[in-house]
Amino acid sequence: MTKRILAILTLSLSAILVMLTAGCSAETLSTKKLRDIDFTVVDEDDIPEPLEEMIDEREDKPFKLTYADNGVLYIAVGYGEQPTTGYSIQVKELYESENAIYIHTNLIGPAKDEKIIEKETDPYIVIKTEFIDKNVVFQ
Repeated sequence: MTKRILAILTLSLSAILVMLTAGCSAETLSTKKLRDIDFTVVDEDDIPEPLEEMIDEREDKPFKLTYADNGVLYIAVGYGEQPTTGYSIQVKELYESENAIYIHTNLIGPAKDEKIIEKETDPYIVIKTEFIDKNVVFQ
């Protein structure tokens, strides 16, 4: 009886290890960069109204949104409420893989010598790029 339980556990662990290994190799292939994607940062006045409404509903909490319109893809990333002014957002990477579009952004705090105001802000960025019919993965 003990040998049977040990054999079942060994087979189960082996199956789990095979699945984990297969999953890791598939993930590595799907994230391989095919090309960088050109983009522009959208001025607040130029954000399409439906996207602006979605942002307004969420801006006090972190959010990640996409919106497509007339061959253009908009990607919006917000970092929720921050305690002061002076925050900005940097797009570290925007690239296409075989299966998806990947975007990596960073929230940058106020510079040490920057004059800040003790006022809650909701920093976010909206970028505009060509429409590509793939899922967007936020990193």
